[in-house]
Amino acid sequence: NMFIRILNSEMELATGCTEPIALAYCAAKARHALGRMPDRVRAQVSGNIIKNVKSVTVPNTGGQKGIRAAVAAGIVAGDEGAGLEALGNVTPDQIRDIERFAAETPIEVVPLESGVLLDMIVTVWSGEHEASVRISHSHTHIVSIRVDGNTLFSEDGSVESTEATVDYALLTVEDICAFADCLDPDDVSDVLDRQIECNTAIAAEGLKSGWGADIGNVLLDTYGSDVRVRARAQAAAGSDARMSGCELPVIIVSGSGNQGICATMPVVVFAEENHNTDEELVRALMLSHLTAIYIKQSLGVLSALCGCVVASTGSSCGITYLMGGKYEQVSYAVKNMIANLTGMICDGAKPSCALKLTSGVSTAVLSAMLAMQQKCVSSVEGIIDDDVDKSIHNLTSIGAEAMNETDRKVLEIMTHKS
Repeated sequence: NMFIRILNSEMELATGCTEPIALAYCAAKARHALGRMPDRVRAQVSGNIIKNVKSVTVPNTGGQKGIRAAVAAGIVAGDEGAGLEALGNVTPDQIRDIERFAAETPIEVVPLESGVLLDMIVTVWSGEHEASVRISHSHTHIVSIRVDGNTLFSEDGSVESTEATVDYALLTVEDICAFADCLDPDDVSDVLDRQIECNTAIAAEGLKSGWGADIGNVLLDTYGSDVRVRARAQAAAGSDARMSGCELPVIIVSGSGNQGICATMPVVVFAEENHNTDEELVRALMLSHLTAIYIKQSLGVLSALCGCVVASTGSSCGITYLMGGKYEQVSYAVKNMIANLTGMICDGAKPSCALKLTSGVSTAVLSAMLAMQQKCVSSVEGIIDDDVDKSIHNLTSIGAEAMNETDRKVLEIMTHKS
């Protein structure tokens, strides 16, 4: 029951890249608290929000990118009750209003030095009236609402408060594998069926309409339709569409739509090729998602390490399972992934994330194939340990701790380009 609760808490519907949508949601909440359209706006945002918003096309804005576009969209057309679907229903007239508001209204962007990687405060003014909303630690976790100096809502905003209903400490690779074997597919079919439907749809749209760099079609045209190519092409196409402003929703994993796509589509493609049953696909997807969630929990919702490392490790486990692999082979796949992809930096959300998903999925398939041949990177090499869970924590300690200076340097480079 706890594993199912973890899954349901980490998989939700989102329209657009989650960081700009979270900012739009925060702005919509601030406008609602103010009770009128503002004439001045200030967005205080943490470094990782800057990194993950500045280069992304915000959906339903007429192709606008960045922080000001996300804030303007949330204020003008955001649904303050819709969370990460805040921009899911925007009319053509509202798109024009968003463009006008962004052009005519002062929107100040200020770095927020709080020490929290995911942190934002949107403050809006109308004459002498003022309202502000703060979201911290996770994309829809509101920790304060203030109007005209009065606190309407406040909590401490700690990580513990966001995880009070689930116990991530129960997750280990061995227990996740055991759960994949014994679960009742009916207990998870609703969320997984919806994810397959949504994430397959945006991947198909990416291939159909050539969003972004059209990496999926380039792969197929260059290398043919081998399952290894299709797995990469589907993941890349979904990411290309999503990061370039496609309005189709995605079922995210651990706060990321790209990770949701990467943990889903390669497994779906491989199940089709391998003629697995629907039940086997459900079990493999559960294994993929829970492995990704497990790794992400000790890495953090935002990090210097690219999230495709996490999600593609999950998909490698799912592919291994579809080929008949059990705990031993799944552990081998995880270790092979960690030996290969550790150190891939996150330099912000952007259309070229599709390239990184392609690299991650390629490694996922290779790692699974090696695992099924009983081949695994040994503990005398690099950061790999005999214990697969220790290997995972070696990876996340590098991504969450040792790469902090890398993260600062990446942000400095991104914000000082001409």
